[in-house]
Amino acid sequence: METLHRPMNFVRNLTLRQLQIFVVAARHLSYARAAEELHLTPPAVSMQLKQLEDNVGLPLFERMGRGVALTGAGELLVHHALRILGEIKDAEASLQALAGAETGQISVGLVSTAKYFMPRLLAKFAQAHPGIDVQFTVGNRELLLQKLQDNAIDLAIMGRIPVEIDAHGEPMARHPYVLVAPADHPLRTARRFELHELRQETFLLREEGSGSRRVAEEMFKNHLFTPARTISMGSNETIKQAVMAGMGISLLSLHTLPLELKTAEVSLLDVIGTPIERTWYVVHMNAKRLMPAGMNFRNFLLDETAPALIQEFDHYLPRTA
Repeated sequence: METLHRPMNFVRNLTLRQLQIFVVAARHLSYARAAEELHLTPPAVSMQLKQLEDNVGLPLFERMGRGVALTGAGELLVHHALRILGEIKDAEASLQALAGAETGQISVGLVSTAKYFMPRLLAKFAQAHPGIDVQFTVGNRELLLQKLQDNAIDLAIMGRIPVEIDAHGEPMARHPYVLVAPADHPLRTARRFELHELRQETFLLREEGSGSRRVAEEMFKNHLFTPARTISMGSNETIKQAVMAGMGISLLSLHTLPLELKTAEVSLLDVIGTPIERTWYVVHMNAKRLMPAGMNFRNFLLDETAPALIQEFDHYLPRTA
């Protein structure tokens, strides 16, 4: 009898507020940080989560030292909670759409490389559409794919169309990868030389699984090239600082280098086969119905991203005859 009654209690007693608090606590794995974000007291957060656990009939968090971790039931519920809250957000957006495409809220996920140029585009969009609130999440590709599936974001900006999920990607702009070296590199003025001229160099690579690492490894394979030494680093910022310090060279997205190129703190090497051309895509789930505000932002990205990136970055590329 107990198992028959629990689903009825779950449906009757659960509140959206409990799910909102649960999702925030699951993201931070901290009641105190969840309370801070939600402008609640930690005891209020704890009480709401205790009521949710009572309704579910299973523990959702477990103590881990001074913090908490999700239990198996918590891991399962968090995906359902995100979908439920995403549907509520869509319902709200649908009602807001009755007022037109100039109001509403959009959630956009960015791979880390896109964070270098998207804020400037957002500022331009916000100036033209002050009634639309665009919220950004930055994460790796796997996180963004999960958020798309959970309906936690409306759109994602990434460098490859996902084939792992039922999603649709539209090309937004060229995405060149370039070989970056210290400002005083001896080959900084050389033109169209072979990658093998760099066979004694240390190559600074992103971590295994990253998009930039995959592009670099493809370059090595296509040129039948083996670096003398490689060092893995966890972020573009760390790699750029290491290049400027003379630790080595790296294949990086051109769009991660706005400040370093402007201040001439790095040089771009004119190696045959570079820049390596990739593409930026704006992605959404096929089942996702974009509201007018979302369509407005999507159309803005498709129209404005390529010209903005060309104007800001292309003049830094080595010029060849």
